[in-house]
Amino acid sequence: MQQLIECVPNFSEGNNIAIINQITAAIESVDGVRLLNVDPGKATSRTVVTMVGMPEAVVEAAFRAIKKAGELIDMTKHTGEHPRMGATDVCPLIPVANISMEETVQYAQQLAKRVGEELQLPVYLYEAAQPNKQRSNLSHIRAGEYEAFIKKIEHPEWKPDFGPAVFDAKRGATVIGARDFLVAYNVNLNTTSTRRANAIAFDVREAGRAKLINGKPILDENGKPVNIPGSLKAVKAIGWFIEEYGIAQISINLTNINITPVHIAFDEICTKANKRGIRVTGSELVGLIPLKAMLDAGKYFLLKQQRSIGVSEKELILIAIKSLGLDGLAPFKPEERIIEYLLADKTDSKMIHLSLTEFADETASESPAPGGGSIAAYIGALGVSLATMVANLSAHKKGWDDRWQEFSDWADKGQQYKNELLKLVDADTKAFNQIMYAFGLPKANEEEKILRSKAIQEATRYAIEIPFKVMHLAHASLQLITAMVQNGNPNSVSDAGVGALCARSAVIGAFMNVRINAAGYNDKKFVADIIAKGNAIEQETIAREAAILKIVNEKIGL
Repeated sequence: MQQLIECVPNFSEGNNIAIINQITAAIESVDGVRLLNVDPGKATSRTVVTMVGMPEAVVEAAFRAIKKAGELIDMTKHTGEHPRMGATDVCPLIPVANISMEETVQYAQQLAKRVGEELQLPVYLYEAAQPNKQRSNLSHIRAGEYEAFIKKIEHPEWKPDFGPAVFDAKRGATVIGARDFLVAYNVNLNTTSTRRANAIAFDVREAGRAKLINGKPILDENGKPVNIPGSLKAVKAIGWFIEEYGIAQISINLTNINITPVHIAFDEICTKANKRGIRVTGSELVGLIPLKAMLDAGKYFLLKQQRSIGVSEKELILIAIKSLGLDGLAPFKPEERIIEYLLADKTDSKMIHLSLTEFADETASESPAPGGGSIAAYIGALGVSLATMVANLSAHKKGWDDRWQEFSDWADKGQQYKNELLKLVDADTKAFNQIMYAFGLPKANEEEKILRSKAIQEATRYAIEIPFKVMHLAHASLQLITAMVQNGNPNSVSDAGVGALCARSAVIGAFMNVRINAAGYNDKKFVADIIAKGNAIEQETIAREAAILKIVNEKIGL
């Protein structure tokens, strides 16, 4: 499995597009790295860049970008709302796939060492990459910002981890580290007061605010200020005024969205702002966000409205955008801001992105794929989609308000079945293509014959397992279909009945593909086991379909 890390360097330039383009060009000059997002901010005079790739390639791209930024950005002339200390202010590495935090730390330290030694730039480690936990917090390292570093760097306790302990007036200093995924997020307020924005930020951020008596901080027994913690964990926040928009914002770093998701932070800020007579008018995302965070937000706001959450991924994202006001200051394009969408391999979902006509034409062409397996998966997806529709209609049926949650849960389950079956449409075609590729391997000598035979067997097993998954999912969807026939909106009982017909066809059709592929697989114990399981699923499906249709016909009554 390929290792992937994300890198999100922040450069102290948000207005000069020519400079920004030269920095990103340095990143794109490295093979194995994909530039996902470039997010410049005029008022902050800061650009957040997101790239992802193999670790060694990302380290190389980050080094080239830091070098280029140091050549082009003059910190003696820099002004901006965001705290900063260097041309490349901060450069975190984030584990994405098949790599541990410990491994990511090693790459961050490798990058920091190279920047310090080859570029002669003061470098500080932070977060997981910093072994000295007394100076691992970014805000502590950056305290005083660029202007204070001429003196700060001379203190022994603030000697850089790498590079010279000498103030670099033009480039400043850089902080490099390793951390978990962080969501940078700003909430818009209907005020121009930075002081009021900060007050709300202190209300919610985990660090809170200093406890005061007569305007002076209270100290503990060690002489350190006593803090009143804020209401949200894993949240850092400050208030600022953005001249570009003419409003104050609360700038937030959500350091663990499993602890405090975006939608919880937004709602809590709404509550705290309202208590201070201030209204939240929307929000903006800086950089990228995981798909799950958007889907969770969509479900959260639908549940607050007592509406079904069993809607499409696209609809959930739209609800999240509108509820959070993410499109208030600029258009929010999910395909450019959601990390999974940017990383997705389009070839893995080629079939399901065809139009109905294109899909039918492709099926009818001389190409052997998509074939029966893909069609079986698609029929299964259509069947469960019909039952999901009945669940959503039932959740919104007048007079059934006390049952909306029950049908919402069913619809949510239906969406999960639908999404998995749609993935299998392309997976089955991919399985067929793998078999064709394996049969096309060379067989000129004994070694090649052995490798070819092994590849054929591996591809054949995959081609058995994919339609067997279709069987399982289509069979499982009958539970939802049964519930909708028995208890759903009676006006839509025929729709659920058609869903049962589709589910049965999907199971029987998929089993045909299991059997025909199993005939060419050498592991006879595996074949016997999966055929036995398939027969049981097929027979139970046929029986359940008959029971469903009996109920449907009785309810129709004609």
